[in-house]
Amino acid sequence: MIHELRIYHCAPGRLPALHDRFQTITLQLWEKYGIRQIGFWTTLIGPSNQTLTYMLQWESLAERETKWNTFASDPEWLIKRAQTEAVAIIVERIENQFLIPTAYSALR
Repeated sequence: MIHELRIYHCAPGRLPALHDRFQTITLQLWEKYGIRQIGFWTTLIGPSNQTLTYMLQWESLAERETKWNTFASDPEWLIKRAQTEAVAIIVERIENQFLIPTAYSALR
């Protein structure tokens, strides 16, 4: 099992738009393509309160590549992403890491 940690650094004041996009667009498309989320978090205390952190679960890097690329090129996603950013960009920068659990991890 592989977990992908993604951190979206939003443009100032655009975190609510990112929440809305996930709730009304992204999650439904992920379900369509079998992309499994572990959870979503915002920062209570830390360097910025304009970030959204989330984790995805994959069986393998090959599964991730296939499903993520299919989602990222979905015509509906491309149109709706552009519409949500017509006024202003939402995400300025994305960080991601691929993590594998240790033998003693509760989450495997």
